[in-house]
Amino acid sequence: MSGALSHLRVLDLSRVLAGPWAGQVLADFGAEVIKVERPGSGDETRSWGPPYLKGADGRDTTESAYYLCANRNKKSMTIDITKPEGQALVRKLVMQSDVVLENFKVGALKRYGLDYKSLSALNPKLIYCSITGFGQDGPYANRPGYDFLIQGMGGLMSLTGRADGEPGEGPAKVGVALTDITTGLYAVIAILAALAHRNLTGEGQHIDVALLDVQVASLANQAMNYLATGTPPKRMGNAHPNIVPYQDFPTADGDIVLTVGNDNQFIRFCEAAGKHEWTQDERFKTNAARVKHRDILVPLIRQTTVMRTTDEWLTLLERADVPGGPINNLKQVFDDPQVQSRGMQVNLPHPLAGSVPLVGNPLRLSDTPVTYRNAPPTLGQDTAEILANLLMLPDSEIENLKTTKVV
Repeated sequence: MSGALSHLRVLDLSRVLAGPWAGQVLADFGAEVIKVERPGSGDETRSWGPPYLKGADGRDTTESAYYLCANRNKKSMTIDITKPEGQALVRKLVMQSDVVLENFKVGALKRYGLDYKSLSALNPKLIYCSITGFGQDGPYANRPGYDFLIQGMGGLMSLTGRADGEPGEGPAKVGVALTDITTGLYAVIAILAALAHRNLTGEGQHIDVALLDVQVASLANQAMNYLATGTPPKRMGNAHPNIVPYQDFPTADGDIVLTVGNDNQFIRFCEAAGKHEWTQDERFKTNAARVKHRDILVPLIRQTTVMRTTDEWLTLLERADVPGGPINNLKQVFDDPQVQSRGMQVNLPHPLAGSVPLVGNPLRLSDTPVTYRNAPPTLGQDTAEILANLLMLPDSEIENLKTTKVV
C-alpha cells in the first residue's frame, strides 16, 4: 500500500475545477482516480489556454496550464456516456469503485441511468458526491453555476475590493477561483466522513455539495459580523474589519503586509518603529480602541513605514517577532527559500513535454505521506489499460468500442 487512501478507487466524472480538485486531493493520498472524459475533447479546461505546457521543442502542447493544475495522479479514460454502451461501461466501473464524483447539472445523469439512485442499486456501498452551483434542491437548483458568479452571489465580492470613495473603488473577485477550490476541499471532507460511516455500517450515501453553500459558509467572521449586528460589512480594501493594524502599508521602495494580531505584538511593533508614544496613547492601547480609531492610527503608521525600505522593515519586524511580510509576485513565491524548502513545486515526467512542473500538495502526514506518481494524463491515456486490465474486456470488444467511438 502507498498512501492513506490507496485501498480506494474513485470514478471522477467531473470537469473544470471543484470536482477535479477534490479528485486530485484523493489521488495524492493514494486513491486510484479514474477520470472519465468525453472522447475527442475531454474536460473543458484542456482548451482553457493559453498558456499551454511547452513541449521538448519549445512549442505549445495540447495540455493547458489550467487543466494541469487539478488532475495530477489520475488516469484518463474516454467514454461517451450518451451511448448505451458507454453507460454500460460506467456501470461496470461503478461496481468496482468506492466513490463517484460528478458535477453535472441536477438531473442530467438520471437520463443515462447514472444518477445516485440507479448506481447505488448496483453498489450499495457507493459514496456518490454531486457538486453543483446551487445544490440538488431549492429555487436555483437547475441553474448553472461558475466560481465568478458564486463569488458575486455569495457575498465575497461585496467584501473584496477598494472601499467606496477610494481610487479604484468597487467590487472585485479573488484572483483565483477560490470558491471552486474550497468546494473541492469541502467535498473531500464529506467523502472522508461518508467513508468513515461506511466503515461502521457498510452503507454508502449521496453527498450534495453546492458552490453557493460553500461560499456562504466560508464567509466566516464576516458572516458573523453581519449576523451579530444586522449591518452588512463593507469593502475595506486590504484592511481588516476586526483587527488594526492588519493591512498593507507603503515603504520607501514598495509595500509590506503588517498583521498585528494582539496588543503585545502592537507594543513590539511600536518599539521597532521608534514610536513608543503610541503604546501610551489610550486610543491605541487595545485592539478594540485601535479599531475604533483606525482613521487616526493607520495614517500615522503609513507616514512611518514609508521612511524605510521593505527589506529594512522586514528585518526590524523579524527581530521584534512581529508578523509581517512582502507582497510577492509568483516568481518571488516560487523563489522563496521557505516555499522551496517545503517542496511546494514538484516536477513529474510527462509524455509530451518530458517533464511538467506542478504545485505540491500542502498536507504532510508522517506515516502515509502524499505521493506524486503521475503527471496529469493526456486525453484517454489509460483507456485501453482500464478496459483490458480492470474490466477485462477481450481485444475484439475493445476494438469495437473504439470503432463505434464509444471510447
